[in-house]
Amino acid sequence: MRLTLFTDYGLRILMRLALEPDRRFTAEAMSDDLHLSRTHVAKVVQALREAGCVATLRGQGGGFALARPAEDIRIGAVARRLEGRQPIVECFRPDGGNCTILSRCRLRSRLERAGEAFFRELDDLTLADCVRAPAGPV
Repeated sequence: MRLTLFTDYGLRILMRLALEPDRRFTAEAMSDDLHLSRTHVAKVVQALREAGCVATLRGQGGGFALARPAEDIRIGAVARRLEGRQPIVECFRPDGGNCTILSRCRLRSRLERAGEAFFRELDDLTLADCVRAPAGPV
């Protein structure tokens, strides 16, 4: 299973926000911190706002920050939302893609279950879990 760059960037942005939950970031500051283009950051932040993970404020002193505590943000839900309906393989497209063996394929159902298992594994993980310092001596 591979996540899109859009989801990768979204998870990185959320993790960066969780490291400083009281700070409001601008797209430019986040872009500099994560070495991503400002345009990508703006697009991803918009999607995270629509998902209810990020709150934005326009104007002087504006920016964005977490909309909820990191403990309340489930990574599986975020990944599902940002991935949208990206098919794992071509035959998962609504039109079946160009697959000529779709009617006899026995792999598709296994891939579908594997994809769901991937997201279920992420469902147990919160944003706070992703940024906690490891326990014990360093």
